[in-house]
Amino acid sequence: METNIQHQDPFQYAEVYISDMSALKNIFQQTQNTGKVNPEFGIPFLLAKKKDEVMAFASLVINEKGGIAFKIYDKTTTQSSEKKSFIMRVENYFKKNNTPNFRNPEQLKNSIYRMISWLNQ
Repeated sequence: METNIQHQDPFQYAEVYISDMSALKNIFQQTQNTGKVNPEFGIPFLLAKKKDEVMAFASLVINEKGGIAFKIYDKTTTQSSEKKSFIMRVENYFKKNNTPNFRNPEQLKNSIYRMISWLNQ
């Protein structure tokens, strides 16, 4: 008798909500080894969960040239295959979204500033 192995993506993907900010802030602080959130935190827009635990998230940031890019932060326990899958999902989401934070660098800068001010209170 043959056994069919089914490979399932272990992550569930979701847009970021305000209720997720505490977990995202913790991941950022651990990966950056910092006590406060800085502009590199950006504006989180997509996350990956395993069961009920947030494992990674993607944030909109301003790159060195003043353009809009995204950065991914993940827990050290995230496997490379899971991370690759998340990156592909983020790239597709990033390309398809046309809201101001995704297309207007000045709007994004303003949003990042407000987010950081709020999170560091």
